[in-house]
Amino acid sequence: MEFDAPLMCAPALEDAIDSSPLTLPPDTLLIDAISLMSYTRGQSCKLDENLNPIKIENGRSESRSSCVLVMQDSALVGIFTERDIVRFAATGMSFDDVKISQVMIKPVITLNQTYLQDVFAALFLFRRYRIRHLPIVDEQEKLIGVISPESIRQVLRPANLLKLRRVADVMSKEVISSSPMTSVLELAKLMANSKVSCVVITQQDSIGRANPVGIVTERDIVQFQSLGLELAKIQAQDVMSTPLFLLNPEDSLWKAHQQMQRRHVRRLVVSLNWGWGLGIVTQTSLLKIFDPVEMYAIIDTLQKTVEQLEAQKWQSSIKKQM
Repeated sequence: MEFDAPLMCAPALEDAIDSSPLTLPPDTLLIDAISLMSYTRGQSCKLDENLNPIKIENGRSESRSSCVLVMQDSALVGIFTERDIVRFAATGMSFDDVKISQVMIKPVITLNQTYLQDVFAALFLFRRYRIRHLPIVDEQEKLIGVISPESIRQVLRPANLLKLRRVADVMSKEVISSSPMTSVLELAKLMANSKVSCVVITQQDSIGRANPVGIVTERDIVQFQSLGLELAKIQAQDVMSTPLFLLNPEDSLWKAHQQMQRRHVRRLVVSLNWGWGLGIVTQTSLLKIFDPVEMYAIIDTLQKTVEQLEAQKWQSSIKKQM
């Protein structure tokens, strides 16, 4: 067992706040919003007076905006996320002439910065409201930034907590899969109806196993919409991410975290029972270790382990003196 990091080292939440999220006015066309969400950015992307993107670098690894905060006269009036894009795309309706105000989610669940003392407040709201983006506001309800499971994972530091937990402890076995010939429109419908963020593409082998060969995610749907592609005419096999890196249920969560960081992904597929089953680990899954009950149990185990090691060291020292 390794103890090369502090036992209790929770994320510094100030570092997890995206202080310059993508913000747009209510009358922005949906197709323009999706296009802006598709831009690779340092941390943020705002619009100038002519609705041209302004990139703001602040040292964090490049990413794309997974949500839009809709602002009117400095007030937060709505939010629109990748999941909402998938939900809308699954209807097959045209995005032309649709304004973001017509499809945004409102009112917005927010958290006052005063109550952002630790990770538990953010995780509680994520779970209670089943959201993945939490705007942070000040005492005057002015927007400070936004926190997401992705931004928290990027500042994760509790290596020992992650090393002590297995992938099997937090993975989901409720995996939605489909064949390589499935249209992207059908994949969007699967995501929307099942309320999942991805579909694993599988291909049956000679002995009947459904081998995972690729994956299509919400972020992919956003990209396809920004390119104006006809989702009904594109097959999964033409656009899926492949080959897949597969985790083992016995792998540590630390390994899962490292692979997500290295591969710039938000979810990993798990191969179960020698390939006869599938699981999914997401960045949200990793944050389950910050549940207070879970943390106290882990810390208790660590403390007992340290006490045992200290006792063994003391006994060894006594023997040497005899």
